[in-house]
Amino acid sequence: MKELYSLHAEMCKVFSNSIRLEILNLLRNKEMSVTELIAKTKLSQANISQHLGIMKSKGIVESSRKGKNIYYKLVNPKIIKAFDIIREALAQKLKRDGKIVKNL
Repeated sequence: MKELYSLHAEMCKVFSNSIRLEILNLLRNKEMSVTELIAKTKLSQANISQHLGIMKSKGIVESSRKGKNIYYKLVNPKIIKAFDIIREALAQKLKRDGKIVKNL
C-alpha cells in the first residue's frame, strides 16, 4: 500500500507546477507539437521540453514523431477529470472567500 501512495504522490507532482497545469489544459482535447506548445505558452523550447519530460516520466503524456515534429498527448483522459475537480474545488473556495473568480 505504501508503494501505491508513493506512486500517487509522484503523479501529483505534475499538479504542483503552474506550467505543467497549463500544458495539461492545452492537451486536454488534442495532441500538440512542441512548436505549438511553445507558441501557446510563450515559453522557451528548453523550458517546455523539461516539463514535458517530467510529465512523460510520470506517465501523464506520451510522444510521437511525425516528420520533424514531436507531438504530445495525454496518456489517460482521466487526468483531466482530476485537473477539473481540483479547479472546481479552488473556484468554490475563492467564491466562499468572496474573491472574484474569472475564467475558471
